Amino acid sequence: MTDDTNQIHRPTVLVVDDTPDNLSLMASLLRDVYRVQVANSGEKALKLINAGQRPDLILLDIMMPGMSGYEVCEALKADPLTRDIPIIFLTAMTATQDEKKGLDLGAVDFITKPVNPPIVLSRVATQLKVKAAADFLRDQNAFLEAEVRKRTQELGAIQDVTILAMASLAETRDNDTGNHIRRTQHYIKLLAEHLKTHPRFKDFLTDQTISSLYKSAPLHDIGKVGIPDRILLKPGRFTPEEFEIMKTHTTLGRDAIQHAEDQLGLKVDFLKFAKEIAYSHQEKWDGSGYPEGIGGDDIPVAARLMAVADVYDALISRRVYKEGMPHVKAVDIILDGRGTHFDPDVVDAFFAVSEEFQRVALTYQDDDDTLQKKAAALKVITG
Repeated sequence: MTDDTNQIHRPTVLVVDDTPDNLSLMASLLRDVYRVQVANSGEKALKLINAGQRPDLILLDIMMPGMSGYEVCEALKADPLTRDIPIIFLTAMTATQDEKKGLDLGAVDFITKPVNPPIVLSRVATQLKVKAAADFLRDQNAFLEAEVRKRTQELGAIQDVTILAMASLAETRDNDTGNHIRRTQHYIKLLAEHLKTHPRFKDFLTDQTISSLYKSAPLHDIGKVGIPDRILLKPGRFTPEEFEIMKTHTTLGRDAIQHAEDQLGLKVDFLKFAKEIAYSHQEKWDGSGYPEGIGGDDIPVAARLMAVADVYDALISRRVYKEGMPHVKAVDIILDGRGTHFDPDVVDAFFAVSEEFQRVALTYQDDDDTLQKKAAALKVITG
């Protein structure tokens, strides 16, 4: 190995002292083991370091013209880029309070002049070993944190893909389109964001909860997978018997999600909201909904939000058997349901963000090709 290569792999020690003889002495003492940098003032030392030439350790005199060693130490410890560089004060000041002040500022050691060469070398070596260990741990922690973030993102993506796959499976057997799934996601998020400071909802609608609601929303009609085609795809009104069967999609949806959770063998936070949405989004504020006929605050918040989102989208959306309703008329119908079909405060939030609802509807509107394919499928299935 050449001398130049050897130098590159040596730790770098910066010696800061205003006395040329001291700089020369320390450089000659250290150069056989370390790469040595020197600066004859605190200002030059900081300029050298800020230029990107950060040393592995600094031997720092205290009493210097201009910036004192204490001031240099304070500046270095205040900067995240340099605060982890170990500093050893090298000074003729021997008072206990001087040493205490240096250590309180963040120095790792305090060597008094005149120096004892073996002691200097030993203490420098010790602190460089400590720094190397600390650097290794920081690198490992940074690596582990990056891996955790990566794995968390991967798990989130797997969840999203799984949910959308399940929801899309249900959508293939329904008259709704995949865009209905996406629209209701955005609707429920708009409502939740508007209500998160409301006294009735602020403790529930945290950022994490809103994220889970957004993730869960596509599963609101997953139970329709279990409804026979002759009922699910019927273009006209249901008979009373058919409607009773149709209403079971709420229970089927909740139970399917619960079964998946049971198979997984652990509780999944966002699936709690998915179950609430699937099971209770057809409940009404006045207790006239299904499957349980509960009302008011007994209806989970997640389901109350989805009720407004789902009904609005059903009203404004084109289907193979109907035209979509104008936005203004759909808004009026939602407002008419305030306090009967829907939670009054949720309706007020809907009205406040209704223009944003319309923007979502236009952004993710159904295309004619999708509707034509739905019509063709419906014709085949129903004959």
